[in-house]
Amino acid sequence: MNKLALFLLVSISSGSMVYAQTPYVSSVWVADLGNGRYKNPILHADYSDPDVVRAGDDFYMIASSFNHAPGLPILHSKDLVNWKIVSHALPRQLPEDVFRQVQHGNGVWAPSIRYHGGVFYIYWGDPDFGIYMIKTDDPGGQWSTPELVLEGKGLIDPCPFWDDDGNNYMSFAYAGSRAGLKSVVAIARLDATGSKALDRGVIVYDGHEDDPTIEGTKMHKRNGYYYLFAPAGGVSTGWQLVLRSKNIYGPYERHVAMHQGSSPINGPHQGAWVDTPGGEDWFIHFQDKDAYGRVVHLQPMKWVNDWPVIGIENGVKGTGEPVLTHRKPNVGKTYAVETPAESDEFDAPLLGKQWQWQANPDGTWLMPAKRGHLTLYSQQVPEGYKNLLDIPNILTQKFPAEEFTATVKMRLVGHEKIENERAGFAVVGEDYSQLYVKQHDGRQSLHYASCKNGLTSGQEVVADVATLPVGEYVYLRVAVSTGAVCRWSYSLDGKKYIPVGDAFSAKPGKWIGATLGLYAARDNQINDSGYAEFDWFRVEPLK
Repeated sequence: MNKLALFLLVSISSGSMVYAQTPYVSSVWVADLGNGRYKNPILHADYSDPDVVRAGDDFYMIASSFNHAPGLPILHSKDLVNWKIVSHALPRQLPEDVFRQVQHGNGVWAPSIRYHGGVFYIYWGDPDFGIYMIKTDDPGGQWSTPELVLEGKGLIDPCPFWDDDGNNYMSFAYAGSRAGLKSVVAIARLDATGSKALDRGVIVYDGHEDDPTIEGTKMHKRNGYYYLFAPAGGVSTGWQLVLRSKNIYGPYERHVAMHQGSSPINGPHQGAWVDTPGGEDWFIHFQDKDAYGRVVHLQPMKWVNDWPVIGIENGVKGTGEPVLTHRKPNVGKTYAVETPAESDEFDAPLLGKQWQWQANPDGTWLMPAKRGHLTLYSQQVPEGYKNLLDIPNILTQKFPAEEFTATVKMRLVGHEKIENERAGFAVVGEDYSQLYVKQHDGRQSLHYASCKNGLTSGQEVVADVATLPVGEYVYLRVAVSTGAVCRWSYSLDGKKYIPVGDAFSAKPGKWIGATLGLYAARDNQINDSGYAEFDWFRVEPLK
């Protein structure tokens, strides 16, 4: 079996960290074109609501993780084009008892990351509980225990700001589903530690007239102006708004810094202004691609008359459009091509950082590597179980490209006292499909199942596929083509693949793209468990 490289942590004099490893390079999506240019998206994966900060020569990106655990992925780059996952800042979602059950669409919304006084800070809003903060001096290491900065329903999309007069602030927005108000931006004062709001905030901009659904705030100061970068107009159809004022509480002028224009990039907005050590300005944002999630783009940025222009001007003075290709940022040197990990040989003693669960995991769910295999112990389905979306112990990762093939080699080692023990490979979304192995009466069989509207009343439709040798390996494969059209097949020898079912169109989940998921489940509880053994998981070009 191939060995995935292990991460090595190397401290540098500035106190920030560099993560050295043999670079993983995807076979299905690479943004670095190898000629000094890159293509968008730089990450063709669901790193929703990205924010980026620079510390010395290092760039760190975070993204929304919603209900998935571990949460708050941390990605690292030296050039803003080549990225890798180095950590998750939130090992378990809070409150822990709430997130032991699947909470589709809840949890971590639109975080921000800042580097201040040698310390990294992350703020995020949980729409049901309030705004949290964590901090560390090593973004790839352990983060502090979350502190509830501002309690309340519907408080989302926060960003801290340290003013040069010693005062601290936090911009944020409201989720209408909980707060009963949306399309406004507020600013609250923070205490000296940044861990507690000193007031409930002041609304400084109302977007109902010109900028509906304004949210996702990022706060900066430049040339005496306070700036609020904020998306408006909706996730898939909106624009990047920038507000400015000489007074932190306004009044604020508005400016559209980027829109779709004549480009094919819909709703380009919500992200991060970041500069390079040499003084170039860049902007990272997302594009909503339905089942593929909110993929990440990199745009050049410039300042004109103290207003930012993001992307390339094309007919509208002062407002940019997204670029599809561009020269790479000038960071003083050229770095190796690298992408977030996808394939996994399950050789490492800890679970690969590309994997997340649908809820807070328990220690009984898995053994990350047993003789070079991932072991998932079957778990009893929750009370009131309707379909696969109710199962917390689904191990997922993001769709990695427009087109790809994902294959898993697995076997089910069922327990003789457990009926209907099963394990499989699924494309998970509000509509989902899967291939799974089931053990019943000492026999094993392969089944294809699909479900529509799984988050509401959807029921699985199951078709028998084949009888399998008990305890033997089977290869399960999904081929994903443009438009997230999925075609399933299986093999008993890893060479000849037999098609199963009709073409299935993947759908996003609640605020997330579709995911690739592995699981093991059962209907009843005894004093032990069977398990599924996964030899490897491989992402390759479309076959």
